[in-house]
Amino acid sequence: MTVIGLQRLIVSVADLARSRALYQEVFGLAEKSAFGDLVTLTVPGTTTELMLHRRPPTSGLAGVAISFRVDDVDAVTAAAEKAGATVIDAPEDQPWGERQAVLTDPDGHVLCLVSV
Repeated sequence: MTVIGLQRLIVSVADLARSRALYQEVFGLAEKSAFGDLVTLTVPGTTTELMLHRRPPTSGLAGVAISFRVDDVDAVTAAAEKAGATVIDAPEDQPWGERQAVLTDPDGHVLCLVSV
């Protein structure tokens, strides 16, 4: 048996509305479903889902990080910061050929924004 794909990433969030706005309005993820303390969003061009689950978040820089490929790292970083994200590493060209920024979402989860 082997893994045939990535079904979903689940992110624990304190404020569902605030996190929903960041992931939908800034990153362009579309809502697939919502009920109770759960909102499921779809990642464009994939079958992968991002589920926001309202429950006490446990975050940290050494935990799992979500890396989004975006068309303009600088513009998306600025929009994410306006929506409540915190910039850890400003957009910069990396030696491996990507432009990357590292942020945390409002709950402290690490997000990487990359373009090639």
